[in-house]
Amino acid sequence: MQVNDLLLFVRVADCGSLTAAAVELEISAAVASAGLKRLEKELDTVLFIRSTRSLRLTDAGERYLSYCRRALEDLRLGEQALASAKSQIAGKLSIALPSDAGRNFILPWLDSLMDEYPRLQLRLHLADSLTNFYHDKIDVALRSGTPKDSSLVAFKICAAERILCASPEYLKAHGRPESLRDLEHHNCLFFMLDERTHDQWCFYKDGETHKVQVSGNRTCNDAEVARKWALAGKGIVYKSSLDLAEDLAAGALVPLMRQYSGESADLYLVCPGRQHVTPVVLALRDDLRRRCQQRLKTFGAAL
Repeated sequence: MQVNDLLLFVRVADCGSLTAAAVELEISAAVASAGLKRLEKELDTVLFIRSTRSLRLTDAGERYLSYCRRALEDLRLGEQALASAKSQIAGKLSIALPSDAGRNFILPWLDSLMDEYPRLQLRLHLADSLTNFYHDKIDVALRSGTPKDSSLVAFKICAAERILCASPEYLKAHGRPESLRDLEHHNCLFFMLDERTHDQWCFYKDGETHKVQVSGNRTCNDAEVARKWALAGKGIVYKSSLDLAEDLAAGALVPLMRQYSGESADLYLVCPGRQHVTPVVLALRDDLRRRCQQRLKTFGAAL
């Protein structure tokens, strides 16, 4: 049922004339007549008794009119509420993003958010290191993994896990690892977090934890670089499914040993305190949740 048809019905009832209502709504009499017929067909009810000189409501039309007025008023109030909420999505927001996700898919999402809320101003901080909210003057941070600091306010954006993978070229040249122990004989690609190299990889199966100490000839403090090394065939990488989704779907990277579950890489939006949970932050949270779920759904078959 079209809202414009409901509006037309109310205006015809108020004007007592199809032609007058059409003029008021700036549509042709033919379009107005078609709209009324469409509405009556949807309701399977005659709303007006027509003659060559007059137009009056039927008993059913009289009853329906009051409901129709309330529905249109509720829609108008809803539009006002949305407009009011959008007017609050304004001002400056300083946000810290992980390097890989930030550059490759979150950045265009933020562009769309700013198009929707033109009064919003963003200051981006791209880094994989843990955020010092006060020193770096950060309002909110997007981070992988459950926050360890219980004083922070954390909103879960989506569930994800780390996936072990390598390029087809690397596997052709060096073989495919068939067990976790085989990883000890492969070149593994590392990224550092707060000066700590992530070189002990954990996997889970049947309720048991399996830790593997791996080695490799490439380490970087930027997780995007580790992914690019993997794409270039330089070794095996262990990264978030959210980051690797498109590469896996395209076949540029191949998932390995999926009989094991990887480490949790759930994505969280984190604030230093409740006072930082503003309408801007909530709008960002909701937008990220929707887009991350869509990303995982789009590329889920490859994971």
